[in-house]
Amino acid sequence: MGNPILGYGTSLTWNSVVVAALTKINGVELKVDSVDVTTHQSANAYKEMIPGLIDASEVSIEGLFDYTDTTGQHAVLADLNSRTLRTGIITFPAATGTTWTFSGYCMGCKIGDALTDGTIPFTASFKPSGKPTFAVAAAAGMSNLVISESAVVSPGFLIGTFDYVATVLTAITSVTFTPTSAAGTITITANGISQTVVSTHASSAIALGAPGSITTVVVVISEANKAPKTYTVRVVRGV
Repeated sequence: MGNPILGYGTSLTWNSVVVAALTKINGVELKVDSVDVTTHQSANAYKEMIPGLIDASEVSIEGLFDYTDTTGQHAVLADLNSRTLRTGIITFPAATGTTWTFSGYCMGCKIGDALTDGTIPFTASFKPSGKPTFAVAAAAGMSNLVISESAVVSPGFLIGTFDYVATVLTAITSVTFTPTSAAGTITITANGISQTVVSTHASSAIALGAPGSITTVVVVISEANKAPKTYTVRVVRGV
């Protein structure tokens, strides 16, 4: 099932101001146009194409009209009338550390209809101009990893490399991991057992299988409101 996140808490910032009282915010959809390059020589009489320009879909919002939101909802309408290019930012719930940022124009805005339940709806749409930017804040990661018992690690450790193989001699029955991370919580999982380790400190002993077996060790660096970084080390015990 993975790690599903509730959409509650998503917001839209328009020209550095959060637009109030929204109940629905559509994300940015990217589509690539297709360019027909079919000729009489196209193999097997099949159409041929190449990718063309990339189009970012309109971002639409729905909510409740808030007459006091002069710097949010009112400003959206003003920017439609003035055709002013602004920066919009969709910020997903803090736990994801995720945003869409785009420059664009307000292409539609509606206040009303008046409903019998007492609420007045507010809707607007924005058309990105140029390339939107999708960003996920990520944990700092692990800057170093030392495995005991003179384990030979391949490839050599790099903060941006996430999969490794470590080889130890046949006589070795357990190893320890000593990770280094500038920030966050370090969790090491092996053989179905998880442990929290302090940066630059050795973990508890991790038992290895029989000679010739592979023990998978997963190291996760987690920080609040950021995507975790996960490192996988397969420890091979010599035959």
